[in-house]
Amino acid sequence: MPGRRYRVVHRTVYEYGATMLDGYSVACAAARPTSSQRVISSTVSTDPEADERDERLDVFGNRIVQFGLHRPHDGLVVEALTEAHVWPQELPRQDPAWERVASAVSVLRGPLALQVGPYGGPSRFVDVETHRLALFDLVTPSFTPGRPIVEAVAAFSSAIFETFAFDPSFTEVSTPLDVVIGERRGVCQDFAHLAVGGLRSLGLAARYVSGYIETDPPPGEPKVIGADASHAWCSVWIPDHGWLDLDPTNGIIAPDRHVTVAWGRDYADVAPVRGVVIGPASPQTLRVSVDVTRVEVPDDDPSSRLIR
Repeated sequence: MPGRRYRVVHRTVYEYGATMLDGYSVACAAARPTSSQRVISSTVSTDPEADERDERLDVFGNRIVQFGLHRPHDGLVVEALTEAHVWPQELPRQDPAWERVASAVSVLRGPLALQVGPYGGPSRFVDVETHRLALFDLVTPSFTPGRPIVEAVAAFSSAIFETFAFDPSFTEVSTPLDVVIGERRGVCQDFAHLAVGGLRSLGLAARYVSGYIETDPPPGEPKVIGADASHAWCSVWIPDHGWLDLDPTNGIIAPDRHVTVAWGRDYADVAPVRGVVIGPASPQTLRVSVDVTRVEVPDDDPSSRLIR
């Protein structure tokens, strides 16, 4: 099946109420390659241009851009520009019972334990120990005894999609999981955290994934430039296969309209931009715009063969 090529523009604009004298920021906004994504290009730029800049990989393999602006400035624009090929993820050739997968996670040793282990325990925004009962009650209807892992994950993703309301006015990043569960509403970040927490409560390894999703405008209306948004979903680890993505906000597994940027234990590991500024106390405004555009690839384009 042919894949898709996407161009993504992600702009973060800070406006300060007074002139700042210095600033230092960290951006996790450059895309990374995956088993179902080839990054053609992905750059992060700033306006004003940074006085100091460095790029590295973090412990999860994400591309991190660090930059400092050491002169007076009234605002800052951080723009991430990405072009990537995305194609459908492969499903596992075998679908073992979820209990076998959890058991396999518990006995991992060596390099694989280092790669998978960090995604099995509590983290800053997915406090499995504090919310274990609520998470366990949420996940167990889908993970019945002996149920194959892929079938169970698909059911769990669908359950969140069908029983939770998308409500961007209800939560913020620090809203506890039990509040989201109790009120049955939230945004993609909340639903990804819920899915990660539910899977971890069963002894499975699950990671939080940040990126973008191609969206369609309402019928008969044009696509509004910049009206898209960042997206979040998650992945579960399966032996002899690797990581399988699920998007509980949309109730699907192995998505093929998603552009992956980064992954970690939860949102705290992959926040797109964070930093500090030094200057007079003053109000600050933040505006974020995202534009995800599908790019048509001619049949004779050599790169198109890479996504078939």
